[in-house]
Amino acid sequence: MKGMAMTTERASSGTPQTVTEPLRTHLRELKMSYVLEHFESLIQEAGAQHWPHVDYLARLIEGEAHRREDRSIQRRVALARFPVLKTLDSFDWAWPQKINRPQIQNLFRLRFIEDQANLIFIANVGLGKSHLSIALGHTACLRGYSVLFTTAVDIINSLSAAQAHGNLKRELHKYLQPRLLVVDELGYLPIDKHGADLLFQVISERYEHGAMIVTTNRAYKHWPEIFNHDTTLTSALLDRLLHHAETILIEGKSYRMKDQIEA
Repeated sequence: MKGMAMTTERASSGTPQTVTEPLRTHLRELKMSYVLEHFESLIQEAGAQHWPHVDYLARLIEGEAHRREDRSIQRRVALARFPVLKTLDSFDWAWPQKINRPQIQNLFRLRFIEDQANLIFIANVGLGKSHLSIALGHTACLRGYSVLFTTAVDIINSLSAAQAHGNLKRELHKYLQPRLLVVDELGYLPIDKHGADLLFQVISERYEHGAMIVTTNRAYKHWPEIFNHDTTLTSALLDRLLHHAETILIEGKSYRMKDQIEA
């Protein structure tokens, strides 16, 4: 390819500064870091292999697109605030005494996010419900969804503090904006009337507008105990949470006691 070969020769000789420097400036302004780093080396490869001009351009654009997607994923994962990263591949299916593996594997299609539905993981401590909720959230990040991982207590504390400073609406928006909100550890600590009202606002506002994953160690019949035996509020909360929801039950002994049990 004569035209490409000539370009390669000029680039390697270092003479076309009047061309490359303005180009570098424009690429920096456009934040096209991959193109900036590789356009000269790819010119040489293109010339040596006689690529058509369109193939050279395609390689640069594809590289730029892949880099931007990788950075978008990294940004979504960072904004999700996972305490650790977990995957479905690292889950120990053999440990729980009762678990519906096909049901859980099907959840990773993430259809529930598009349906703006909820998942409720019910299990005692140490059976992997947080692991699976993080793995689902991480998978959602990889597929382009915005995610926020938090705990029920953290939601209540942050909203309560915001309300005291007159910023409740802005703080509430933080929990309404993500396509997927993961609420871990509901029921581990009792929630007073004020906290229950704040949590209800999140669940009510997200109803049919955004998907949620909730993990809890309490069966539904015991949820009034979580909310200070307020049966009216508990019924209203469950009504919205379970209208479009799938419940995942896991039974067994805590994985954290595995070494002691097997000793």
